[in-house]
Amino acid sequence: MVVSLSVVWRIALAVVLGVAILASAFARAPRRRVAPAELRRLVVCALLLYAVGSLATHTRHMALAALVYGSGISVAAVAAWLSRGRDQEDPPGDDEPGDQPPPSDPDGVPRFDWARFERDFREWVQRPREPAGDR
Repeated sequence: MVVSLSVVWRIALAVVLGVAILASAFARAPRRRVAPAELRRLVVCALLLYAVGSLATHTRHMALAALVYGSGISVAAVAAWLSRGRDQEDPPGDDEPGDQPPPSDPDGVPRFDWARFERDFREWVQRPREPAGDR
């Protein structure tokens, strides 16, 4: 079986772009958030590359169009990966301890002290209050 060179490079390009897209979705997120202005620039660059690729397609320069489209997809994948970065102020994700359910009793029902809740609530309701207009 003989495979032409054009088929080989198309398959290689498809594999590389597929890996780039999967890496942008599943690779570990960057430690720091990227500024939204920087992400917008990357997206605009990707759109410009798509436009140049479209122009190359219409002028029948297919190899150039494929490379420019591939570059646009790669830039978009990098922008998607960078957009997943988080700052310290962000809420914890699913893999962090903040999302774990409370400890439960042996029967599987979470413990909650209703008597204490009702006592605290009664104290809160009966607390002395000042009217809002007296300040």
